[in-house]
Amino acid sequence: MATAYARGVVFIHSAPRALCPHLEWAVGRAIGRAVNFDWTEQPVLDGARRAEFYWDGPVGTGAALATSIRGWEHLRFEVTEDPTPRSDGGRWLHTPDLGIHYAQTDAAGNIVIGEDRIRYAMEIAAGSAVELQRELDIALGSAWDEELEPFRHASDDARVVWLHKVG
Repeated sequence: MATAYARGVVFIHSAPRALCPHLEWAVGRAIGRAVNFDWTEQPVLDGARRAEFYWDGPVGTGAALATSIRGWEHLRFEVTEDPTPRSDGGRWLHTPDLGIHYAQTDAAGNIVIGEDRIRYAMEIAAGSAVELQRELDIALGSAWDEELEPFRHASDDARVVWLHKVG
């Protein structure tokens, strides 16, 4: 059986300048080839840099990438892996204060919360709507999204890279 391939994006939302070459090395090691990022200034955080890197590789590469770059102080990132016909997609979010969060994603990029996680949230909530909302916010990674959102908006002026051309 052939190996299924996936694709995705590594978003380095903020990294200290000194960390940039180490991140390129770690990502390159995870995908098995040397990479060079197009680094730009991160206007939200003085002295920080940002980059986006589109990757493709065997299913599971997203997890390998997230693992390879997590653990450094002052690093904010997202890794996505698009779903394939034979595998779920995924999204890994990391901030210095919150650590790492993983969520399964569907074909549209929406977070999918599994039955067991919903049942756990309901059990923990024990009938409290406020507690249920808190548990679902954790499952959705709301705190990570909240912290990363200003860094995402900073990339709104970034150049557009067309991955596919139709017609």
